[in-house]
Amino acid sequence: MTRRPTILDVAKAAGVSKSTVSLVLQESDLVREETALAVRDAMSKVGYVYNRAAANLRSAQTGLIGLVINDLRNPFFTELAATMQMRLAERGYATVIGNSDEDPARQAQLVRSMIEHGVAGLVISPSFGDPGPILHQIAAAGIPAMQVLRRIEGSEGKLPFASFDYAAGGAAATRHLLETGARRIAFLGGRPDRPITVERASGYLAEMRAAGLQPCVFHGPITRHEGRAAAETLPDGIDAVLCFNDLVALGLMNGLARHGRMPGRDIRLVGFDGIAECEEVWPALSSVSCDIAGFGDDTAGRLLRWLDGGAAPDAEIRAPVNLIARASSLGME
Repeated sequence: MTRRPTILDVAKAAGVSKSTVSLVLQESDLVREETALAVRDAMSKVGYVYNRAAANLRSAQTGLIGLVINDLRNPFFTELAATMQMRLAERGYATVIGNSDEDPARQAQLVRSMIEHGVAGLVISPSFGDPGPILHQIAAAGIPAMQVLRRIEGSEGKLPFASFDYAAGGAAATRHLLETGARRIAFLGGRPDRPITVERASGYLAEMRAAGLQPCVFHGPITRHEGRAAAETLPDGIDAVLCFNDLVALGLMNGLARHGRMPGRDIRLVGFDGIAECEEVWPALSSVSCDIAGFGDDTAGRLLRWLDGGAAPDAEIRAPVNLIARASSLGME
């Protein structure tokens, strides 16, 4: 179905009248529960999303942009949300921000709710896992929508995707560690079945093999806690670690210090993302810096041009990254 599903489509699929569907949408007590369930099931099947705003206001005139973020507790994603909100506000848009907390069911609920309330456009930094009906809902709503930093499962060719050149970043970090003299370099964090882990580890793996060295990959969650715990299990002889993100690296620094191993002196560390805290810790943490503020501003700009002129962004956009070497990998002075 290429057009947006209507209330008539729902009525036909449920075998009821248009007025009955309207009553269900209004949560009226006049409709029997089994009939209401049949109508809601039909809504899901045809991809109908109830628009609480008047139909003639479903456009940029509503002044609302939806932003669904996978983890607002992570400063990297918080910076993305804040930057986009400010850029959109300059053009008179209010941003509705939802935190899915890495829960695909909550993500689906947020997307549905934002569409129901008439957002003019949508940007999603997806949670991991089965996205449920959101791709169908977005297509049925017919609004400009982008995905950033991660891909929604099954979204290839359906939503524009913008991210960073993670493979180049992993390669640059590994070359840097090799240049410091490190040879037993590990990659720490991320689940092996997730594309973003594959991307971030790919440059590391290529550089290690090019140097004739054996890669050493330790997969796991991407939190400070897991980074700190990894200090307990890191094999003897590892002389450098490239971490999936800065949170893992900061946690690992903490754990190593508890065991008397000083980053930059006893072991070299590099994180990934370039959050502000990397400069503030001691020793300062080296990181593959992703200019998330610039990225957020650029993404907002692309969405605005789409809304204003109808020009959709390219199917895939990759922003460059930059290795910032600090004491944790360069060594202590």
